[in-house]
Order: sequence, then structure tokens, then C-alpha cells
Amino acid sequence: MKKSVKKELPSFLQDVIKKYPKIWKSFDALGNSVSALPKGIDKKSQHLVKLGIAIGAQHEGSVHSHARRAKEAGFTNEQIYHTALLAITTMGWPGAVAALSWIDDVLKEIKTKKVA
Repeated sequence: MKKSVKKELPSFLQDVIKKYPKIWKSFDALGNSVSALPKGIDKKSQHLVKLGIAIGAQHEGSVHSHARRAKEAGFTNEQIYHTALLAITTMGWPGAVAALSWIDDVLKEIKTKKVA
């Protein structure tokens, strides 16, 4: 994992990484191996796939992280919101709206940083 991404991780997780570096290294290597599968999904699209998985799992922190990464990968706000809207027919209105609010947290934060 890039050092810049590692710095964005919550401080508690950074502490866990420091305490268990071998486990983190193995976890990170697994993620890199899965992402680099030949004939697999392109790197950019993987960000929306991972966002969709985080939405389905209802993991707020993961939705924040993957929405941020999708934006950094070049997806528009509408494409990122669309990912949550696609969840309506699979997991229901409440779950999709929760995901929209979590995504909105991140996109508003990014917009605020650009203005500042």
C-alpha cells in the first residue's frame, strides 16, 4: 500500500498495523494480488466494485474510504452516487439512502478542502 494511502487510514488502524506488521503486510499483499489478476476488472472500475461491496455490507467506514478512492480515480460525483442508487432494488431504500449519506459526507469534505 502506498504511504500516502496508509496515512489516510484511521489512527486506530495505523496502531494495529504497527503492532501487527506481518499480518498487515500479508493482508496488503493479498489485496494487491487480487487486484492484479490477468484479464480481470480494470483498476479504475475496481473502485466502484469495492464501493458497491462496502455499500452492500453496510460498512460506513469502508463506504467513506472507497468513495474517496473512487473520486481520486476520476469518477464523477454522479457516478459515485449512482453506485449507491443501484443498491435500492437489491438491499432496499433505507440501505441505499444510508450509503448516499455516507458518500455525501466524503464528497462534501472533498469539496470543502478544494475551496479552502
